Amino acid sequence: MFNDVYKNKRVLVSGSTGFKGTWLSLWLKSLGADVLGYALAPDTEPSMFNVLDVKHKIKTVFADILDRDTLQKTFDEFKPEIVFHLAAQPLVLRSYKEPVLTYETNVIGSLNLLMAAKRCGTVRAFVNVTTDKCYENKEVEKGYKEDDPMGGYDMYSSSKACVEILSSSFRRSFLSDNDGYALATARAGNVIGGGDWALNRLVPDCIRSINSDIPVEIRNPLAVRPWQHVLEPLSGYLLLGQRLIQEGKDYAQGFNFGPEQESVLTVADVAKKIVEMYGRGSVIVGEKNPLHEAGLLMLDITKAKEVLGWEPSLNADKAIKNTVEWYKRFYNNENIYDYTMMQIEEYQEICKGKY
Repeated sequence: MFNDVYKNKRVLVSGSTGFKGTWLSLWLKSLGADVLGYALAPDTEPSMFNVLDVKHKIKTVFADILDRDTLQKTFDEFKPEIVFHLAAQPLVLRSYKEPVLTYETNVIGSLNLLMAAKRCGTVRAFVNVTTDKCYENKEVEKGYKEDDPMGGYDMYSSSKACVEILSSSFRRSFLSDNDGYALATARAGNVIGGGDWALNRLVPDCIRSINSDIPVEIRNPLAVRPWQHVLEPLSGYLLLGQRLIQEGKDYAQGFNFGPEQESVLTVADVAKKIVEMYGRGSVIVGEKNPLHEAGLLMLDITKAKEVLGWEPSLNADKAIKNTVEWYKRFYNNENIYDYTMMQIEEYQEICKGKY
């Protein structure tokens, strides 16, 4: 896939111990890349990174992106050609409790990565992963396009909007000459998949409740989100990285990676489907959290389709089925590493000929 562009390339993945970072690192390794992870130790128990014993499969530097000296040393020694920046404080509710940490990690941490990549001199492509929540969300029934205004009600969303503005400014300030790398940003919807155990996220909350034999309690049942399996946006990131490497700065811009319209579902819809596919459990509506969370959020993916030739390959039912099957196999003590790699292989077969 991806025209073999990742084979034997040195690729640095920040946030590699996280849910999406683990999936991406393993996929890159399967594509023949020389992968180096840079991340804090996992902060959930269990964690996908530990469950799959990734530290013995992929080289990892356990450090903070706010540690500029260690970060620069890592870049200078590894000499990456491609960077995927996923390290972040990614939780909306946590950003209310820890706003300074959220801004330090997401904004200053991103700037540290951008600067380290520029100073080391070997980076050719940089994919900066933000979020669909970077848009000024007016909760209208249309998908946001890449040139819509940035914003964000909560501290997490606004910090990611800042990262988008920062990336644009950095590109124009420091990467306009022929020597600078090609920098793009990637905005994805609500990502689901096996191996996510974060707090206050729908799928992990459902899985924990089901396996604890208690009802799944949802706090905002009518909230509408663009749900997609984790491999969907990752395929977009990888395709974008390929274009940046092969064709350069023509693709150094922002792109949305989301599902088709029929996969934009309410929280209640997704929770009920998880319970149904798991074969046990129940769903109840609990007390709504007093902290603000968006009620409606959708993405317009026309640009990714027309400019990159990317499109979703899994509908919501298939995304939820793959997610539920991963967790069922994990809790049945099956070989979850092999099953994870099998899901990657199956997804590649679905995408065969596309990328």
